[in-house]
This record gives sequence, structure tokens and C-alpha cells, in this order.
Amino acid sequence: MLTITTQDYTIPDPELSALGRSQCNSLRENLVPKITGPNPELEVGLIIVSPMRRTIETALLAFGDLGIPFEAHAGWQENSIQPCDTGSPIPALRKEFPQVNFDHVDPVYPDKTSPAGKKYFNSKQAILARGQEVLRDLKRRKEKAIIVVSHSGFLRAGVTGRWYMNADYRVFDFVDEKEEGEGERVKIREREWTIKEGGLGWSFEEAVELGDGLPDDEASGLN
Repeated sequence: MLTITTQDYTIPDPELSALGRSQCNSLRENLVPKITGPNPELEVGLIIVSPMRRTIETALLAFGDLGIPFEAHAGWQENSIQPCDTGSPIPALRKEFPQVNFDHVDPVYPDKTSPAGKKYFNSKQAILARGQEVLRDLKRRKEKAIIVVSHSGFLRAGVTGRWYMNADYRVFDFVDEKEEGEGERVKIREREWTIKEGGLGWSFEEAVELGDGLPDDEASGLN
């Protein structure tokens, strides 16, 4: 799991900067050897991307020539309702990125402020619920390993409790337990080789509590 972020919050659904593209090269050089060859460390069968330009570009720059399918998933979008974290209409993205399958993107995307987009609200309750939903979705899939290209805020506060600097990544396995019911929490465990500062060594080592820093439902103004 990995992320590319932007510093200018006013740019709608921004593209990667030149620095971001350079960081993608570092990601590619580090991770691709681990997922290719006769005995890969990770047998990746699918790449899931947040349907935002910077995450799609990251995925394609790092992994676009490996023959692995790309699928966009609204559940992995970033938390805030700032312009930089609000996506573009899917018809426009289809034209820009024909390599990506957008067929299964939630039709409500990119709405996350109206009642129809409630599951994507920038609130602690919504983001924690979404984190569990996307993990359940991953656990049901048949691929042995999946790369998810998402965003630092959502990954840290909603899914893993770990830090992600630009283009860094971490590797997780599902904790083997009896099949969870819909109300049971999905648990994951990070692999030893990324658990400190990430696969590239660019991220903070300390963990945070899920939900850390997220606005509660009343403070979000979207309940």
C-alpha cells in the first residue's frame, strides 16, 4: 500500500508533480523486482487504485508495463473534501486512462458531501467504516497479493495506523482467524521488512491509533 500526496489543497484532483514522478521511479526500482521474475516475493494479480489522477498516475508509472490489471475503487479515495482530495467525473477519467477499469466504481463518486455520498464523508465514523469495508473487499478477492495505490491520510487513520510518505509502501497480510461476520473487525499484520520506516525507508516508524486526527461526526458538518 502506498501514497502520493499534494501540498496545494486548492488544485482540483491534481496531477503528479515532477518530484512525484521521480518518486515513482524510486518506488518502481524498489518494488518491481519483488513482484516479478520466476520466484517473486509477492505474487501480485491486481492493482487497485483510488480513482484520482495522482494515484492513477502513480500506479501506471510504477507498474503500468507489467501486464497486471488495474481497477479503480472509490473506497480508497482520500478523506477530505478539499479540491485536491475530490475526484473528477468518471467519464473524463476513462478517456484519460484507458488502461484502468472503472466499471466497478461506485456511481456516487466523486460526491462525498451529499446524503448520497454519506459513506465517503470526512468524519471519523464514516472513514473507519470505509476502512473496514475496503479490507473486507480485499479479503474476499481471489488474488494472492494485491497492490493498492491510495492516500496517506486514509491509509493511516482509516486502515492501517501507519505512516506513508510520498510513494512509500508497506506490506500487510490478513490475520488468520475464523471467518468474520459482517460485524466483526478485519485485522491485518504488517510484514517485518516494511514495519519500521516503510519499504523505501521514507516514512515515520511510529504507529497511530485508527481514527487519529479525524473529525467526529458533528465537527465534520456532514452528519
